Amino acid sequence: MTDNGRLVFPFTAVVGQERMKRALILTAINFRIGGVLIRGERGTAKSTAARGLAALLPDIKVVADGAFNCDPDQPASWCTNCRSRSEQGGPLPWVWKKVPFVELPIGATEDRVVGTLDIERAIQKGERRFEPGVLAAANRGVLYVDEVNLLDDHIVDVMLDAAAMGVNTVEREGISFHHPARFILVGTMNPEEGDLRPQLLDRFALCVDVGGIHDARSRMAIMERNLAFEQDREEFYEECAPQETMLAQRIADARRLLPEVRYSRSDMATIAEMMAGLGVDGHRGDLVILKTATAHAAWEERHHVTDRDILLAAELALPHRLKRRPFDEVQTSIDQLDKMVAAAREQSQDDHPEEDRANYEGDASGEGRQKKA
Repeated sequence: MTDNGRLVFPFTAVVGQERMKRALILTAINFRIGGVLIRGERGTAKSTAARGLAALLPDIKVVADGAFNCDPDQPASWCTNCRSRSEQGGPLPWVWKKVPFVELPIGATEDRVVGTLDIERAIQKGERRFEPGVLAAANRGVLYVDEVNLLDDHIVDVMLDAAAMGVNTVEREGISFHHPARFILVGTMNPEEGDLRPQLLDRFALCVDVGGIHDARSRMAIMERNLAFEQDREEFYEECAPQETMLAQRIADARRLLPEVRYSRSDMATIAEMMAGLGVDGHRGDLVILKTATAHAAWEERHHVTDRDILLAAELALPHRLKRRPFDEVQTSIDQLDKMVAAAREQSQDDHPEEDRANYEGDASGEGRQKKA
């Protein structure tokens, strides 16, 4: 599939890096999970996977002649311009558009990211004119930020705020403008070049550490696929098209199933027990694991969260949240997490009566509800 009219390396052709691909797919299923931080050396397919994911996603319906990719079927999320146009002329025209993939320019300023208001025009002519920024272009798509650890902390904060709130609001001299800003935020960094502050690290929902692949056969496959792609992009993509189509359809199906996925009070207790036992500060991680677990259940075509979903979600949500001493490496294996989830589940069953779990369940929207007798 294409990025700005050019064929990109297929997502399904990326060799290995299964944890990174899983994090990207789950975030594509549920935008509300939050951003994905990928840490590792150069040449490990970080940007390739992000571009490939964007190309996989289905076309989106947008308001025609708009700069913010507003969804014509969701008027509550419209930008200030679309609201004004609707009030003046009724229904808005719409078109289909490819999911945007936006890469943050190196050295981008805050105004370049959030956009700018033309104060002079507003004062002189009484017109509200807004120059869209990167967040506007990325709405309902993928925002890719390379070397996020080298950006000014304030810029990172602004992007994370927009990703969490789903809206970008710019205010200057008493004049304000807002537009939707729902996107998959993918940040990459090389830890050898410095780390993010803990406060910013925690605000990335998921984190994956990637490295070079050491298996000789896999390294040969990487060379073969890249050379074939460079030689003839169209032919290489045609060979991968069936797998790409299947994956795209599976993501679309999981998105539709997501609102029907249920979790129990016992599931929440299991997550809470595990996080408390690990000494994780704050509560953002608990919510991230629950949202990611529901997305994984939808990915596997199930209507209820299981311990497997919680386990795999924890594997993605914990690497940057576990406490460590300076110069210590955090190495929490999937087997260790499996034991922690099992112990937390056992503890939660002791602490929470069966009748409470039976009479309560929540869905992927995060709302609990009483089950009908």
